[in-house]
Amino acid sequence: MSAAAARSSPFALSVPVAKGYIPMGTAFGFLMMQAGAEWWMPPLASILIYAGAAQFMMVPMLAAGDSLATFALTTLVVNLRHIFYGLSLLHVQPKHPLARAYMMFALTDETYAVLTSLPPETPERTRVLLSLLNHCWWITGGLLGVLLGSLVPTELSGIDFSLAALFAILAVEQWRAVRSTLPLLVAIVCYALALALWPQQSLLGAIAACVLIGWYWSANGQNGAPPQKEAA
Repeated sequence: MSAAAARSSPFALSVPVAKGYIPMGTAFGFLMMQAGAEWWMPPLASILIYAGAAQFMMVPMLAAGDSLATFALTTLVVNLRHIFYGLSLLHVQPKHPLARAYMMFALTDETYAVLTSLPPETPERTRVLLSLLNHCWWITGGLLGVLLGSLVPTELSGIDFSLAALFAILAVEQWRAVRSTLPLLVAIVCYALALALWPQQSLLGAIAACVLIGWYWSANGQNGAPPQKEAA
């Protein structure tokens, strides 16, 4: 296999994601076990929900005894950004309905970052297998976390920071690829305003504001950029 073919293989493309998903999934599974979950809950959540930030939110919500409706609403708000992920990839979605449905379900932040870096001529099979492999890495991490949580009875603090660290790395890598500071500035300003106006739910407020701004740009601009004035 040539070097170029190896770089474009689904497994090779998924390895960087695996380096983040396995330890992060392990952290999720461990924290769930520490919160008193049954052993089957972390892997089931990784299979059916498959949303890193939303799954980490399950931990304090599970410990607090929040209702399923509260968790569902919070997950909806946090993952609204995925709507725009899917819209930007409509032109490369597979034609088979089952493959298309799974691609929409498995479109996480990390998978989106890899898919958008691929050339348009990348085969559909590569995109689908990449999404499936990333999903498997996340499930594997969750299972390792269950095993670790059952073996380590004491609580470990700070392990949940792995999610924030991964998002920080993704933001830096995306900025290096796009070299646009506008999305970062918008996110910072939205969070600052939400923190000042709605401190108890500042993260949800910032996400909702960013989603609305992204929707406006998508509806009135091109490729998510602000609309340009026509020349006189």
